[in-house]
Amino acid sequence: VETRSDRFKVGDRVSHFLGWRDVATLKAEDALALPDGNLKDEYFLDVLGTIGMTAYFGLFDVAKAKPGDVVFVSAAAGAVGSLVVQIAKLRGMTVVGSAGGKEKCDFVRSLGADNVIDYKSSGTFEDKLRQAAPGGLDVYFDNVGGEQLDAAMGVAKRNARFAICGMIGMYNSDDPIGFSNLFNVISKRLQIRGFINNDFMSRRGECMAQMGYWVSRGLIESRYTTFDGLENGPKAFFSLFSGGNTGKALVRLDA
Repeated sequence: VETRSDRFKVGDRVSHFLGWRDVATLKAEDALALPDGNLKDEYFLDVLGTIGMTAYFGLFDVAKAKPGDVVFVSAAAGAVGSLVVQIAKLRGMTVVGSAGGKEKCDFVRSLGADNVIDYKSSGTFEDKLRQAAPGGLDVYFDNVGGEQLDAAMGVAKRNARFAICGMIGMYNSDDPIGFSNLFNVISKRLQIRGFINNDFMSRRGECMAQMGYWVSRGLIESRYTTFDGLENGPKAFFSLFSGGNTGKALVRLDA
């Protein structure tokens, strides 16, 4: 809306990391120019932003996923998980996803997942994962931790690769976490690597080019749970820990 820098002109679309606010005042070098065109603003907070980078680099660089792999994605109805499901299918992988409740499971199926586990249904999660992936897992993309991480260690094939993106099922728990299948890290030679999207910030352009191609051809679907008004920011944030969102949770500022 206003600039004194010759790097930008009024009306340019930019992103920044100053947090949620009505107006951002920042140095030009802290603003990231976004491409022109008809791409919706939401895309740059999702598939063409750090969410897309997390899914893309986590699957292909961290987990070294390749065509033919069997990939398990936890929280598959969430922002990152729903993208991982889709790009794994686009690259010829078999995908098992987990989500909570019929509506979210149906959404994950609509994205192309080969099998979907409702983690809220009865029975142990490991038994359900074995049924969904009887031949074992090559890749686990972990957004949850806890029981689902333990189950993946039990069902994984030898030399399976785990990309640890988040552990939302454990963040708010004071209970100690035990892993009955932890020894499989050794016996199955599992490769487990944690990462954060900004590990790959220098390669952001690569991700935007590929994800942008898929988006422009309608090969990736995004779903949003939108909260209106900055005053609802806390409500949006807490929804992430209670399963209150499908796809990407967004806060729409008042006009």
